[in-house]
Amino acid sequence: MPQNFLACDRGQTMLLPPDLTDWVPDDHVVWSILGAVDQMDLSGFYGAYRANGQGRAAYEPSMMVALLLHAYARGNRSSRGIERACREDVTYKLITAMAIPDHSTIAEFRRRHETALGDLFTKVLALCEEAGLVEVGVISIDGMKVRANASRGANRSYEKLVADILKEAEETDRWEDGLFGEDRGDEVPEHLRTEEGRRAAFKAAKERLAAKAGRGEEPEVERIELDPDRVAPGGGRRGWQRAAHKELMRRREQDAKPVTRSRADRLLESLDRLEENQQVEIQASEDYEKWWAGRRAAGVSGQKLGMPPKPWTAPATPEGVMNKTDPDSRMMRTQGQPTVQGYNAQAAVTRGQIIVAAEIAVESPDFGHLEPAVRATLRELDDAGVTQRPETVLADAGYWHTRQMERIVSDGIQVLVPPDAGLREGARPGWDKGPYAFMRRVLASDAGHELYKHRKATVEPVFAQNKFNRGFRRFQRRGRSAVRSEWRLQAAVHNLLKLHSHWISPATA
Repeated sequence: MPQNFLACDRGQTMLLPPDLTDWVPDDHVVWSILGAVDQMDLSGFYGAYRANGQGRAAYEPSMMVALLLHAYARGNRSSRGIERACREDVTYKLITAMAIPDHSTIAEFRRRHETALGDLFTKVLALCEEAGLVEVGVISIDGMKVRANASRGANRSYEKLVADILKEAEETDRWEDGLFGEDRGDEVPEHLRTEEGRRAAFKAAKERLAAKAGRGEEPEVERIELDPDRVAPGGGRRGWQRAAHKELMRRREQDAKPVTRSRADRLLESLDRLEENQQVEIQASEDYEKWWAGRRAAGVSGQKLGMPPKPWTAPATPEGVMNKTDPDSRMMRTQGQPTVQGYNAQAAVTRGQIIVAAEIAVESPDFGHLEPAVRATLRELDDAGVTQRPETVLADAGYWHTRQMERIVSDGIQVLVPPDAGLREGARPGWDKGPYAFMRRVLASDAGHELYKHRKATVEPVFAQNKFNRGFRRFQRRGRSAVRSEWRLQAAVHNLLKLHSHWISPATA
């Protein structure tokens, strides 16, 4: 008797065209994504197109939204990877109805609808609320470092940025001239062999690049007026400068703009930011000296007045470094981990591992981000129509910020943040009384211990699921606004997968 096998005839002609819906099981996540998109208000996408229908036809925005959500759920965030999947994967073909969007079309859709894609987070959160998944009695806040679409090697000091601008201008001149004459082409020009010549050449090069990039006069940073009562007490001159720099970062966050593709424009932007940093530092120093002199003139003396300001002279050139590929990104350090060029992705998570807030910070430490995360949570809950309010906020020791914690508690929300990170034996000097001792007693109590022990099991698996299971280790786009949109889209996908598990659970129970 011959061997018995199922036939595999690839040349068999189908009498009827196949139905893609028959090839995808009923409990597949793609059905949940399509169902969720059908329930969303996507007017923010449709409003970006001409109402009269003129011009070349665009892909249906609801299809593109579903395509991106499904691709991110599969850990596929590359535009070319999504295009390839549309050719090879039946679930992608089901979403696009066999159409194959070009990778440049997919990339342009993400760029064009940056804000609307970020707003999908709130819309998915509203769907989770309707399904009864948003229980915000206790929320946990944490952050993870995510690589930027930029290299650490692209960080430049002021001097190196100047050198890059000079080189860029020289290359432009050589390209326009089209020849070197009898020179090799790499000699140091005569006018660059003196300090005065270098300064004049840099000024001229910067003006040429600015004209090439279509920029006008150099922007003048608006003066920052500091409230002495809000500056860290006892911080002195450095305290004022840190407070001024923090306000400058807040302004940049509110005025976040896309990172241009022009290399010349990026060099000028990086240089401008370093110069703005120094300008703000000088202004804060002057304000501090005026404030100290005013207190002395008012008759304040002794310990309340403090030590007189030491003489301070601003450095000849701005200090620090700026990344010329993504000026918004920073060097991120984590205990026991290698330094990365990236962003600090913040999240607030419920016990059911639903993300209720997803924001971006450019500072490596989590210090100072507790209150902004709580305010973002309240804002997102309001926008999603969630009436319940958090009762308890949990965070690790890196979030300890006495003033912020007091303001959160004054709003009726309990805060549990340990004052000790466990990196030293005993308490830090000066951290053994007052709110520090009180928090240790609360965490040592049965009720406090029962609440806080769930923090790690609540928020850290969320980061693990996104970073390792879905490959969210690096941002695809550049600039704080683009990165924030991408992180919120990723958080929306995370919540959507939780919603999918909830929807199919009766069928699998």
